Amino acid sequence: MNIIREIILSAILILVAHSLFAQSYVTTISPLEDEYWWGGAVSYGSRMPYLEPVDEFNLASKGTNSQLVPLFLSNKGRYIWSDYPFKFSILENGKINITSDFEKIVVLHPGRTLRDAYVTACQKHFRPSGTLPDTLFFTMPQYNTWIELMYNQNQEDILKYARGIIENGLPPGVLMIDDNWQRYYGNFDFRAEKFPNPTKMIEELHAMGFKVMLWICPFVSPDSQECRELNSKGYLLKNKTNNKPAIIGWWNGQSACYDFTNPDATAHFVSLLKNMQKEYGVDGFKFDAGDNSFYRTQHFISHKEDAISVDHTIAWMKIGLQFPFNEYRAGWKMGGQPLVQRLGDKHYSWGAVKSLIPEMLATGLLGYPYTCPDMIGGGQIRTFVNMDPAKFDQALIVRSAQIHALMPMMQFSVAPWRILNEKNMEIIRNMARLHESMGAYIMQCAHESSKTGEPIVRHMEYAFPNEGFAECKDQYMLGSKYMIAPVVTKENRRSIKLPKGRWKDDLGKIYKGGQMITIDVPLNRLPYYEKIK
Repeated sequence: MNIIREIILSAILILVAHSLFAQSYVTTISPLEDEYWWGGAVSYGSRMPYLEPVDEFNLASKGTNSQLVPLFLSNKGRYIWSDYPFKFSILENGKINITSDFEKIVVLHPGRTLRDAYVTACQKHFRPSGTLPDTLFFTMPQYNTWIELMYNQNQEDILKYARGIIENGLPPGVLMIDDNWQRYYGNFDFRAEKFPNPTKMIEELHAMGFKVMLWICPFVSPDSQECRELNSKGYLLKNKTNNKPAIIGWWNGQSACYDFTNPDATAHFVSLLKNMQKEYGVDGFKFDAGDNSFYRTQHFISHKEDAISVDHTIAWMKIGLQFPFNEYRAGWKMGGQPLVQRLGDKHYSWGAVKSLIPEMLATGLLGYPYTCPDMIGGGQIRTFVNMDPAKFDQALIVRSAQIHALMPMMQFSVAPWRILNEKNMEIIRNMARLHESMGAYIMQCAHESSKTGEPIVRHMEYAFPNEGFAECKDQYMLGSKYMIAPVVTKENRRSIKLPKGRWKDDLGKIYKGGQMITIDVPLNRLPYYEKIK
């Protein structure tokens, strides 16, 4: 009988302890009159402001191929912030539910507008560093070998791609050599059968005017000498059940993974990258993966004993601070830092084209001003496999390039000269030239952002509060001077809402603001408007 009582008492104590440790803090935000909210995940940009119900989204475990920030902002000057990941959902009545396992979330009300909320949050929680990624990201187009070469990265075709850029009248810029240049994951030797002389290749690319970046990831092929050596030094995440290297499933299979909460592992990894720069003349690196969803920390042993998933993401991001040529696709916090972000891989579709502006607006509101809107035409490889070039929707490629042209950065991957006729290729050249000609202004915006933290790509509601722009998703301000209104559909016609004031369009026509206009937009035109004082 005493044994039964002890068993029952032990069970009760376990349940009580579990409930204490599993305590959650719930905050419910009821919207004010005409209040709109943005925040949480860049990939949800098309849903912002949140007008429809959204199922629970866990910032600790749901990466969605994008940057995540524990920040929500409203057009009535309110915001919430947490140093830790939380769960959020949008209810039928417009209320926002925030659940945190770490702290009670408090709604702050420092101002009256979306800009008031953002600027206050920025200065308090992610102050700008005052430094920038390399200026070439902003002033010239970027090029990535992924869509053209996929997993067949090789010296001959990379040089052919680069020469094609120059021969077709596009200006050189950053060139990224994507996945599978290396022998295997965790190894930093070029595949000898694919790259007979990588040093010469990079010298040739430099001579053409390119800066060269290499794709890298935090994963390590399990059956490799590198894996054994890293494990012996304690540089890998370990499995709690057997203290062996944790094997993580990702899009390229099953791999071990660096533990960058260990400063020695980070120093070792950085030394490998620095050696690559010294040996081959590499300028920088594309830091892929790092998504929080890969780090199921309940299964891992890491150097930092209390590490949670996002600690690994942020540790991966901090490595990029040592390289002015860097690029990330997944993130956690780190707003205001000199890190290039790219939107998650988009499909080749009009729906994807339509998502570019709202997601870029989200990056600005979440503290990532130095962002590129994926790759022109889309970076999702499955879309392009075995596709007949004759079947490409050329208008989609052109309109995608036009959206990129007046963003902080523009990036090509699919070779436009391969899939476009000469007339449309000339439009692409003009868009690249437009971006180049606006480079000085874009750099001015970037320098201002590095000091103030304000977005380069600004929501219309951010720039013109209380003028009815809260739900606008197809126009934006580039800095404070230009309003950009690209076409994002198959139609060569669109409506544009002009803010108050006077505006001069790209054709020189002057409009009085405070009105809605509808214009025809032939395929060779990108409408944009300069604010006249």
